[in-house]
Amino acid sequence: MTGTDSFEEWLRDRLPARGLRGKSAALLEVLLSQPRRASFGSAQELAQLAGVNVATVTRTAQALGFAGWPALQQELRARYLSSLSAGQVAAEHRGSGSPSARSLRRDLDSLALLNRRLDERVLVTIAEAVAAARRTVIVADGSYAAVGIALAHNARLAGYPVTAVTGGDAELANTMAASAAGDVLIAISFWRLYESTVLAANEARARGVRVFAVTDAASPALAGAAEEVVMVPAEGEAFFPSLTAGIAVAQALVTQLAAVDPARTGGLHRGGGGHVGEVLPPPPPPQHPLGGDR
Repeated sequence: MTGTDSFEEWLRDRLPARGLRGKSAALLEVLLSQPRRASFGSAQELAQLAGVNVATVTRTAQALGFAGWPALQQELRARYLSSLSAGQVAAEHRGSGSPSARSLRRDLDSLALLNRRLDERVLVTIAEAVAAARRTVIVADGSYAAVGIALAHNARLAGYPVTAVTGGDAELANTMAASAAGDVLIAISFWRLYESTVLAANEARARGVRVFAVTDAASPALAGAAEEVVMVPAEGEAFFPSLTAGIAVAQALVTQLAAVDPARTGGLHRGGGGHVGEVLPPPPPPQHPLGGDR
């Protein structure tokens, strides 16, 4: 992650101008001094540690800019886990059942959480921006390059000029040099935030590009450049993040995009080329030069 994204600095940057006082200040100190407990404990447990009631936990989360404790805890956990080594992350996830069963349960929980918290209005905004853009660039790296590639591929099937940049800093620099007002940039970043992604988002914003972010932790360095931020739970059961909820968001976004201009999307798949997903008959076998079959 970038140097500006330490757990404590991020949390303190979210404080209201007047700070927190009394019971909320006591809870803040628990969050700062016991990040693991804050990341995995219930609101009741955190309230007991701070000597406050559960209502104070909710009010404190809201004062920090979140809808409530579950939303704050999701980001606290993402930041805490991203600070650990691979072995430490794996140790945090030891539990009952086989690793594969735990992984499936984790993904189901993440999808349920995403379904409860996702703001559909944001997806509509992004889809309409992509539909109106001269071109759209998706910046994705590491494990989550797969999410960017899937989103770009399906958006092109829907009829829109969308490309994914996953080839490293040189490709990204060349792409950003050609960006201009009328373009859209979607930054996809999970787990550990790549500095190049932050630089690209801020450079794009300075050029008049509309910037959107899909991430599991609303880093000030990235969120400050983004018009909208889609928060996606990405905690996996092993030492790497889960792609499941990220792919679900990509699928939802491209489905919304296809609905913006149905004539444009549908027109691409009419005629002799076959519909998307249609199995076309195989070509005829090659003919012998003299006209007979081989």
